[in-house]
Amino acid sequence: MASEHDEGRNGGPAGTGTGDGGAATSQAPLPDPKTAAAIAAAEAAGPQSGESVRVDSWIWAVRLIKTRSLGATACRGGHVRVNGERVKPAYSLRVGDEVRLRHEGRERVVVVKRLIRKRVGAPVAAQCYLDNSPPPPPREAVAPAGVRDRGTGRPTKRDRRELERLRGLEGLNRARKDAQTRP
Repeated sequence: MASEHDEGRNGGPAGTGTGDGGAATSQAPLPDPKTAAAIAAAEAAGPQSGESVRVDSWIWAVRLIKTRSLGATACRGGHVRVNGERVKPAYSLRVGDEVRLRHEGRERVVVVKRLIRKRVGAPVAAQCYLDNSPPPPPREAVAPAGVRDRGTGRPTKRDRRELERLRGLEGLNRARKDAQTRP
């Protein structure tokens, strides 16, 4: 069995860490050898040429969704579109497809660059798609209202009313009181 050192002597590029005789030279060189090894492993585990991957599996593998079952649920709920059409979880993706995913109040628009079946690390996953998503909505710069110091005890009625006024819920209490007083 030949080692990486022996492959370097036999004409293969020494020290690349891929062990495949230079197949990684067709891509742009990666600064991190661990990332290069992870990409090589993901490609080896991926489908062969001409094959496809399920859409629920792919969006999970490239870390757009936390679990595969959430991906399947999103497909069934109509939150996943491929090339503008709603798809089922078993829809076969191909390289070049545009995937639109609505998840957690945000829409992600990605173009498939590489098909993978197994979940990979974030740096490798980012190389499997081209992200055309709109920027995420800005987070509110306001400090969270209603944060109390530890050990201050239960809020008084006055404290509760002030907190509701800060949160913008004061109209809610008035409507609740009006509903209770009506016969």
